[in-house]
Amino acid sequence: MTRSFHPFECEEQTLAGTLDEGSLTTGLIIVSGGNEIRSGAHAGMARLAQKIAKKGYPVFRYDRRGIGDSSGTNRGFLETQDDISSAIEQFHKINPQIEKVVAFGNCDAASALAIFGSNIAVDMVILANPWVIEETDNTSEAPTAPPPSAIRSRYWERIKNPTSIIDLITGKIDLRKLASGLKQATQKQENTALSILLRDGLIRLGVPTRILLANRDTTARAFLAAWSSKDFAAARVKPNITTKTLDSASHSFADDNSKLWLENQLLEALENA
Repeated sequence: MTRSFHPFECEEQTLAGTLDEGSLTTGLIIVSGGNEIRSGAHAGMARLAQKIAKKGYPVFRYDRRGIGDSSGTNRGFLETQDDISSAIEQFHKINPQIEKVVAFGNCDAASALAIFGSNIAVDMVILANPWVIEETDNTSEAPTAPPPSAIRSRYWERIKNPTSIIDLITGKIDLRKLASGLKQATQKQENTALSILLRDGLIRLGVPTRILLANRDTTARAFLAAWSSKDFAAARVKPNITTKTLDSASHSFADDNSKLWLENQLLEALENA
């Protein structure tokens, strides 16, 4: 197996790409989430690419504009359709044997693939823990509060843990923070403009779509709340969309069990693409 560097052009900027070579005719393109570089958190995506390529599937990763080794300005995931399309074009260029491309993204990369998937040349998309939490204040350094569904799930997990009762009795739990959290948990959750944008993208998608969720991850819980709402009814009944869940709190599938599960899900998808 060989790993090589491949720069390519997108809207007059130069993007950095990395190929893990494989001889098969179905390839995987990894779209980075958040502001992560193409190697992923703690090089997780680089290791994943290596494992997939060892099975014969070529894998291409890249930095979008303004991230890592790529030039240009980072305008956020909602401005990445051209980046994804250019990366797929380059993937085909350096792998002329490829007949099918499976696109994988985690977090906001998953959301980008859902939103733009009907306009890009892919044969299947795999969306892990799609991001639907609206950023309401871009100037604030404070983290965005989790949605009520995620807060309720978190408190339910704590209630089931006997040590939480002991912590409450012994005063280790801040009662004011507890009261504030319970107040947020009881609020009605409304779907955000971003979640509706994602829903519309899912409805437009005509290719096989697999949604992967770490069911104790805050981002996944927020997506699940939107997914189960009446707003998403038309998306839920689409036969090309399937969901798979893992009992994990790891957003990036970082622990050994989560890594293996994600790898197996991708290999299964590539085999059946």
